[in-house]
Amino acid sequence: MDSAATTPEEYLASLADDRRPAVARVRDVVNGHLPDGYVEQMDWGMISWVVPLERCPDTYNGRPLCYASLASQKHHMALYLMGVYGDEGERAWLEQQYAARGLKLDMGKSCVRFRSLDALPLDVVGEAVARIPVDRFIDHYAEARRR
Repeated sequence: MDSAATTPEEYLASLADDRRPAVARVRDVVNGHLPDGYVEQMDWGMISWVVPLERCPDTYNGRPLCYASLASQKHHMALYLMGVYGDEGERAWLEQQYAARGLKLDMGKSCVRFRSLDALPLDVVGEAVARIPVDRFIDHYAEARRR
């Protein structure tokens, strides 16, 4: 569900009571593991972590390069992991981490869907976020654009 919030705090305050604690907890985990160079902001109506345009100005849409986003959708909450989306090795690692914990990964291209924190291993989320330094993410993006 798209939000008109202009800050992550405003976004959290706008959420239903049954979603706010889970989204806030995931946000804390992402912020606690975010490599240097990414910044948190509101983008696309979601809490997003991006590569600022000053660091990577040549994006396909002229907007900051999105690394991860977090949102409360109509039927679930979603964590978008763009570093996993475009990297088969990262996707395989994430699938293995879920399997090792006996959890089912509900994932689209980049969107990890969850209905509760019980379905989202926060240690894996933290490690997934921490695994991709900003320079590696920018290089991967540039390589994908050359294809």
